[in-house]
Amino acid sequence: MPSSSDPTFLSRLRHADPDRFFCTLFAPACKRELLAILYLFNNELARAREVASEPMLALIRLQWWREVVEGSARKHDIATPLRIALEAGVFDAEDLACLITAREAEADEIADFPAFLAYARGTGGRLARIAGKLLGADSPELEDLGTAYAISGILRAVPYLARQNRSLLPVDGTEPAYLAEHARKLLRAKPPRIALAAALPAAFTRRDLSRPHERPLERNVWDRLAVLRAGLMGRV
Repeated sequence: MPSSSDPTFLSRLRHADPDRFFCTLFAPACKRELLAILYLFNNELARAREVASEPMLALIRLQWWREVVEGSARKHDIATPLRIALEAGVFDAEDLACLITAREAEADEIADFPAFLAYARGTGGRLARIAGKLLGADSPELEDLGTAYAISGILRAVPYLARQNRSLLPVDGTEPAYLAEHARKLLRAKPPRIALAAALPAAFTRRDLSRPHERPLERNVWDRLAVLRAGLMGRV
């Protein structure tokens, strides 16, 4: 298992996923590297479609990670420590496999709002819940907050994905405003304080939903101050 004094994974997370990196700093020191491994694994799944020139190649990349989760030993800077954590019982293989399955939706169009919500809940929602388990709480409230963060992230990604001729919005014409309103409702969830670090991305979500999603988002000091305040107060 990685040592809590080893900054390798946490340092990588700072560049790969700055939001979750900042939130992870509020976790107990002994849990930060493990959270970083989980979030870096999620980042690898998120990149599967981003770096693939066509959907089938993304599915191949996801299958590679599924085999890792199912027990295949692979020499890889994230897969190797992930396997060690799985074998130590830190993570549940079924939980991680569900993250992979949810990402497969990115290889096709998302048909309607129910499919969109299932995708957001299966990715950001499930990830937050797994992080909560690591911190000591299996919480559906965390899943709601993670789903809200995922919805906000999808809306933030609209301009970026448009440049790639891609979209993760439902193709049935569901309005982004409706998606944002659903995310706001999910933010009413009250997570257990023990899993605060897994809930803190919701503080980013509240600010992000107040901005026009059509413009690319740039984090500023006020965003981080909002998370800092939530962390110090112990609630999101």
